Amino acid sequence: MTRYPALILASVLTASSLQAQTTAEARESLQAGQYEDAADAFRTILENDPSSYDVRRDLIRALLATGKYEASELLAREAPAPSSFANTLGEILVLRGRVEEAAKAFQESIDANARDALTAEVNLAELLFSQGEIDEAMTRFDRFIDIYNTSDGRLSATELVAVGRAVRYLGRTNPDLFQDALRAFDEAASIAPMWHEPRVRAGELFLEKYSSTDAQSEFEKVLGVNPRHPGALLGLAKALEFDGTSDAGRVLGQLLEINSNHLEARALLASQHLTRERYQDAYEQTEMALAINPNSLVALTTLAGAHLLTGDLEKFQQVRERVLQLNPRYSGLDTKLAELAVQTRRYGDAVTRAEAAVELDPYSWTAWGLLGMNELRLGDVEQGKTHLMRAFEGDPYNPWFKNNLDLLDTFERFEIHETDHFELFLHGTESSLLATYLAPIAEEAYESLTRRYGGEPLLPVRAELFPSHADFSVRTLGEAGLGALGVSFGRVLVMDSPGARERGDYNWASVFWHELAHTFHLAISDNLVPRWFSEGLAVHEQRKARQGWGHQVTIPFLRALAEGKLKKVSELNDGFMRPDYPQQVIFSYYQSSLVFQVIEDRYGFSAIRQMLEGYRRGATTAELFE
Repeated sequence: MTRYPALILASVLTASSLQAQTTAEARESLQAGQYEDAADAFRTILENDPSSYDVRRDLIRALLATGKYEASELLAREAPAPSSFANTLGEILVLRGRVEEAAKAFQESIDANARDALTAEVNLAELLFSQGEIDEAMTRFDRFIDIYNTSDGRLSATELVAVGRAVRYLGRTNPDLFQDALRAFDEAASIAPMWHEPRVRAGELFLEKYSSTDAQSEFEKVLGVNPRHPGALLGLAKALEFDGTSDAGRVLGQLLEINSNHLEARALLASQHLTRERYQDAYEQTEMALAINPNSLVALTTLAGAHLLTGDLEKFQQVRERVLQLNPRYSGLDTKLAELAVQTRRYGDAVTRAEAAVELDPYSWTAWGLLGMNELRLGDVEQGKTHLMRAFEGDPYNPWFKNNLDLLDTFERFEIHETDHFELFLHGTESSLLATYLAPIAEEAYESLTRRYGGEPLLPVRAELFPSHADFSVRTLGEAGLGALGVSFGRVLVMDSPGARERGDYNWASVFWHELAHTFHLAISDNLVPRWFSEGLAVHEQRKARQGWGHQVTIPFLRALAEGKLKKVSELNDGFMRPDYPQQVIFSYYQSSLVFQVIEDRYGFSAIRQMLEGYRRGATTAELFE
């Protein structure tokens, strides 16, 4: 009989060691992104030991990764010690838009001094910030500096991430603190190398500060271990979107296969559709996002953008008012809509929305920058420079602000030559000679296009020609590297001068004609003409102006046609905005120009004018082609 206790002890130890082994295997599955397997294993273990904090926490993580929010909430509520999961419950409630309940849950965790109370502190501060209680939130964030400074290196990885998150917000008034936020994330990653959140947070911070390369490096480190990590996939998609590649949509597709309820992925996909002018697709994605969280500021912002870009101003205003009820100081909606306006060539709207953003939040440096850059695009150089300087003072990490300000410092070296309809802004080293040739071409193009379109843009048209392609690129995008030769913002044209290119390599007169055609298209359509329509029509105008001007048929184009690699006419905007391969943009110029050659040959040029006027009235391309 004396042997039975030993046998019982042995069996208990064996069961305990087996459970430990199973838990370790489940955790390995979780870290590798095998969420379904991990959830099954954790659920089995939890049935045998409902009091295990770590197992319940990891089961909730596995369920959240796959969008099972209701099951996650139930697990948090059923915890034997409710306050130990109050913070987790609050995070789940935030995902569903139940912010009042979330605030109470965070406060419960703080009051109970739960093991994740510091995370609850930063969660509550972020929640207050998102509701427009910015002063209260910033006071709470500021406490984290003292927490870090008095910790003597004793903070855990989760506590360091909380510090980094708080200090990141403080960077809006002190940009030097972004470095401290990054340091906190790096320290957390070194303490817990298999916990992925610190690297994801660091990647998000790099992307916020315009370092896409560093951001992608952080996200790819996570994806190398867990290729299904939702946060890393979302971050990578944002970085690819930042770089303007077509791969962002593919990554979002991967993420939504893992978690079809990922709201930010839905909203980002909807935003992509808006920039491609695929408005119905944008509405569908936004509706799915709002079904997850009807109070999401991100999703409501996208919905407002869809209404604004489709001309439904009444619904736009209703959504904007709803957003401001949720957060009276939320500048993100107007800032995002200013960005969308730029991407759809509505530069006046961009100024209007940026002005609204800075009125709501004078610390929105992105909005100040958008305001300044778009004032420059509309020809208001002095006002644009003033607002860019203010933006750069608040956000000295922004390369576009700095590059534009550096370029503006060189404007004193340029001279202005006036003609009947133009203000030619030319560099002093070439202005006299270039004006002699440019002025007659400009006036000829103006008279020709006025006869064809039967209307005039705002005058005078300002044409800026830069002897440095890098300067032209900065004037256009804020950074070097633009592959185009010219851009029209409406009554302001910007392009390379002949001096920016090798002799014989550049038909500047043809490019000028092309860009001036855009000026007419934007004026007649009130900036509502789609990109593919205006580009194709401008190439068509080049070929009308002179034999040999404009894009011509090439063997690679014919090969792409034979291989089925050209876009349908209804998808030509994607050929410019989201090309599938490098040459597709060039092919799309020529292909879209053929559309207008056919229309003018069959129906006369008046049909094209009527289509431009139709866009001004709010008609869609499908309606105009019926």
